[in-house]
Amino acid sequence: MKEKRGVILAVVALFLIFGFVMVGAKAQSSGAVHAASPGQEAANAAGPKKAEEQFKNIQVLKGIPADQIFPTMQFITASLGVECDFCHVQGAFEKEDKKNKQTARKMMQMMLAINKDNFEGHRAVTCNSCHRGSAVPQAIPAVMSEEPKEPMAAPKPAEAKENAGPAADQLLDKYVQAAGGAAAIDRVTSRVMKGTIDFGGKDLPIDIYSKDPDQRISFTHLPEGDSVTAFNGREGWLGTPGRPGVREMRGSELDAASIDADLHLATHLKPMFSEMKVEGTEKVGDHEAYVVVGQRSGKPPLRLYFDEQSGLLVRLVRFGDTALGLLPTQIDYSDYRDTSGVKIPYRWTLARPSGRFTIQVSEVKQNIPVDDGKFVKPAAEEPKGPGK
Repeated sequence: MKEKRGVILAVVALFLIFGFVMVGAKAQSSGAVHAASPGQEAANAAGPKKAEEQFKNIQVLKGIPADQIFPTMQFITASLGVECDFCHVQGAFEKEDKKNKQTARKMMQMMLAINKDNFEGHRAVTCNSCHRGSAVPQAIPAVMSEEPKEPMAAPKPAEAKENAGPAADQLLDKYVQAAGGAAAIDRVTSRVMKGTIDFGGKDLPIDIYSKDPDQRISFTHLPEGDSVTAFNGREGWLGTPGRPGVREMRGSELDAASIDADLHLATHLKPMFSEMKVEGTEKVGDHEAYVVVGQRSGKPPLRLYFDEQSGLLVRLVRFGDTALGLLPTQIDYSDYRDTSGVKIPYRWTLARPSGRFTIQVSEVKQNIPVDDGKFVKPAAEEPKGPGK
């Protein structure tokens, strides 16, 4: 049992570094997911595979990219507060043995029809609209369990809140200056960090290496070996102790990895957006923060929270795109310290619907040599035994 807990922790810590856990990834790496035959793979080498080309018994989600299947399943589990085995037979996801699987298909068809007939196909209604973390939607409003501590005030008009404060480009400029200025930020060529990652009350040592342009690799040190999460500017991969080879990142994972790997994110934010809008202020911790929503061409938006006083980025919310809706990841940054003329967070907490972790950095070195070999993806291992 102790060994099993260690393996599970390794998988979770590994996948959480970039903030995007894909339900079923463990099954995928162990062969439980039923992939298409080698002949089908060759036929589809010219373009992205469709879900039905890679997985068996796809009925409702036909036509979506295959790499959206696991994020979409994660969206469902987060919305209903369940795990994979609520609908699926573990190790045989294609089987029809569970009634909940049939119900889930009907619910997805209903949701898609509602959006098509009433919202021009936009994902206005999702699983989470009704379930809100419960497997059974609550049709009856809950009664008040205690007296309100103070009279409920009418909400402020959205227009007044949206128009308050500086413009979006001014807030981004203030962030650049608060972080040390564009010249100092752009002089950073590498960053090596040592610290701990706290997941579920257990602290594990972690080393993170970043190098310009957009290369990042982290090593979470576990008793079984190192969990590795890497991005080299083009492709990303995940390695788990005790498991051969690596798993490649896809879709929204790569988008998240590229953001995390950008040593000059503060100066790159403005050109990243096709449109920016200030949505007023929200409280982050003990401070008010301006909320900026940045639209990106062909990708989900980013929500940025800038401390009203310091101007520093204290929260970033990004979204994984799935077939049924957007899956949020929230990162809270704190403990900013001056490091070689640039202010960087020494602590950040990443929260998702399925869990959270905190990284606390204890040591940072900047602009030191980092071997390019650290960012070379390991060669894929040849399959062994029958079926090779």
